[in-house]
Amino acid sequence: MEKDNIEQVFGKFAELNVLVLGDAMVDSYLWGKVDRISPEAPIPIVTVTKQENRLGGAGNVSLNIQALGATPILVSIIGNDEKGRTFSELMDENHLSSEGIFVDESRMTTVKTRIISGGQQISRVDQEISTFINTEFEKEVFEKIKEIIDQKQIHIIIFVDYDKGLITPGLIKNVIDLAKSKKILTVADPKRRNFNNYEGVDLFKPNFKEFKEGLKLEIEKTDMNELKTVSENFKKEKQIGLLFITLSELGVFLTNGVKQNYYPAEIRDIADVSGAGDTVVAAASLCLAAGLSIPFMAQLSNLAGGLVCEKLGVVPIDLKQLKKEAKKIQLT
Repeated sequence: MEKDNIEQVFGKFAELNVLVLGDAMVDSYLWGKVDRISPEAPIPIVTVTKQENRLGGAGNVSLNIQALGATPILVSIIGNDEKGRTFSELMDENHLSSEGIFVDESRMTTVKTRIISGGQQISRVDQEISTFINTEFEKEVFEKIKEIIDQKQIHIIIFVDYDKGLITPGLIKNVIDLAKSKKILTVADPKRRNFNNYEGVDLFKPNFKEFKEGLKLEIEKTDMNELKTVSENFKKEKQIGLLFITLSELGVFLTNGVKQNYYPAEIRDIADVSGAGDTVVAAASLCLAAGLSIPFMAQLSNLAGGLVCEKLGVVPIDLKQLKKEAKKIQLT
């Protein structure tokens, strides 16, 4: 795409306010080296050389929105614990607003700890509570969302559902109904538990595994004819505006009810796929809110997702690198 046009696209992104509703977490990293096996069990002993904390989940989606030039407002939940305080510090360090962050005394902050040695992830330890928030807390969250929408011009709402309990069926319905009444676009990045509850969203972005499990399908990723049939049926049943299925190394598949399109992935040196879906949903959401074409949305999202896979660990997109790569290839 021509240089001027790419700059115009990111200029449009800079005008957008995005409400990110979802499960935020701390991504913790233990970097080290392995040079012996434990005498207690047949497992490697990792000598830790560095520890690092990053924003994960809906926090990483917010970082990607910010990196792409738009303004994110994150609505999420943390615990009153050490990692919750770490999360708040990371929000401040990254200049993200904490106005939508709730502290729940009864929950722990979700933490994913990845142990990395020799450039490879060798283990992951998760600390979480995934039960749904109670009805009273759900009402508080919804009231905060209404307050933010009343105070700011929100262009799009993204449900970032990591199945950790913040996003309940009732909250989904209430937020979608509110968004429709305010003419605000909605996007869902689903997990299995709420998969069938996002009726009426403007953009629904599962990965292939989530789509297959959500519909209890026996289908191969390469079977495009069957994928077209089942995706079109699901889209009509759930009254979804645009269905966007990521196929990892194969690219992405989209249908808007009129036309189905498949876009292959850019060939990349993959270091780590963690967080790629966060980058894809952020890029696709901004393209939707900016009124850009479906082919452009697919190709830019594909490119952005591929670029973050070249980095180890969960990281947001590098805007300078994305612009450079986008200008090198022909985006429609």
